[in-house]
Amino acid sequence: MKVILLQDVKKLGKANDVVDVSDGYARNFLMKKGLAKEMTSANLNDVKLQQGAAKEHARRALEEAKKNKEILNGKTINVSCKGGRDGKLYGAVTSADIAEALKKEGFDIDKKKIVIPSPIKNVGVFGVRVKLHPEVSCDVNVEVSSAE
Repeated sequence: MKVILLQDVKKLGKANDVVDVSDGYARNFLMKKGLAKEMTSANLNDVKLQQGAAKEHARRALEEAKKNKEILNGKTINVSCKGGRDGKLYGAVTSADIAEALKKEGFDIDKKKIVIPSPIKNVGVFGVRVKLHPEVSCDVNVEVSSAE
């Protein structure tokens, strides 16, 4: 029996693959657990439409990331943290602090996508890499000031 996999199945295939399995395995395991559906022309057409929509969504996300890169690349973001008079901070500037500062600028970027090369524990300007998309990243300057 030919089935279309709805999810990745170990040692069988990935989602949206058409595989040939025994009738009992298909009915009693794959279909019962919602891992596959029978291959019919309507189901195959649905899968093709979903794949086309996913490609279009990925293309739009890449365009949006490239547009944001043009705006963000080389931009300076101001972050204020508590610190002493000698220029040392009481803590460190985290990726969450930078994400919050970017949110105030109008960019909704997850803190997990901000890469800080070394801990920022002093006042000054530091370079940080922001991953906007798996294929697109940019460098942002973070200006850290001390709020006593």
